[in-house]
Amino acid sequence: MNLFDAMQPLVSIITVNYDQPEVTGQLLKSLERIDYPNTEVFVVDNGSPNRGVDSLASEFPGVHFIKSKKNLGFAGGNNLAIDHCNGKYLLFLNNDTEVAPDFLQPLVNCLETQPNAGMASPKIKFFHEDNLIQYAGSGKMNPYTGRSFFVGNRQVDQGQFDKTQPTPFIHGAAMLISREVVQTSGLMNVEFFLYYEEFDWCARAQRDGFTTWYVAESVVWHKESVSTGKYSPLKLYYLTRNRLYFMRRNFPLAQKLMFLSFFTLVSIPKNSLSFLLTRRFDYLNAFWSGLLWNITRKSSLL
Repeated sequence: MNLFDAMQPLVSIITVNYDQPEVTGQLLKSLERIDYPNTEVFVVDNGSPNRGVDSLASEFPGVHFIKSKKNLGFAGGNNLAIDHCNGKYLLFLNNDTEVAPDFLQPLVNCLETQPNAGMASPKIKFFHEDNLIQYAGSGKMNPYTGRSFFVGNRQVDQGQFDKTQPTPFIHGAAMLISREVVQTSGLMNVEFFLYYEEFDWCARAQRDGFTTWYVAESVVWHKESVSTGKYSPLKLYYLTRNRLYFMRRNFPLAQKLMFLSFFTLVSIPKNSLSFLLTRRFDYLNAFWSGLLWNITRKSSLL
């Protein structure tokens, strides 16, 4: 290792496998080609019932494999690896991503140089589409709907989003986090289990004075929703549940009231009627289960 390599801060790369060793292996092969010299890689097997990571161990001897006896969700699975990590920075990658060889240095440079920078995500493109953007930063969370949006989503990349800049939210599929954020703001909240946990993490980090960034010079490709399907009752359940939970945790009372009014008067009747008319009773059950999860929590909706 030369002097320049030795000066590069260690990055601990974490990914979570759930019954998808081939997909996880494809990510690990892309990580073998990166040009950043100072990394360690961890794969958490998140209680896979059928297809864990044993088949990958001999193929990737330099990777650290951690097994959980049960599925801890996205937050819990990633959190499990952190105690084993030595890096100044923690890079969380969905196992259904692949990376450009030069993707990591710009992310590290951002957190090393930008004021109070604690979190950063790269430009993310759809893996199975031709040069189509999924994420180039985000919008703010709408206080009425409890939804944000991804800048550039489904736009052809023609360089229109090639400026690195602060963003309200990073993207959970690929996010570099400073260890200082973990020490100050804590880990991802395991209550979310799936979806909205990175939004909640951003909100907490920002309240603690950290800035969050979109890094245009870094590119990652995402095989969207390999785990849960493009749309499924499982995905609807967690999106509904955690949309409500995020707003409860992170917005002041006046905005909570605006959101709850919108959700009660618009979202509930609109979604319920739509699922009834299309006879998607599995979606109807998922939607209402997500709502009832919040109603039955010990803490008040307000």
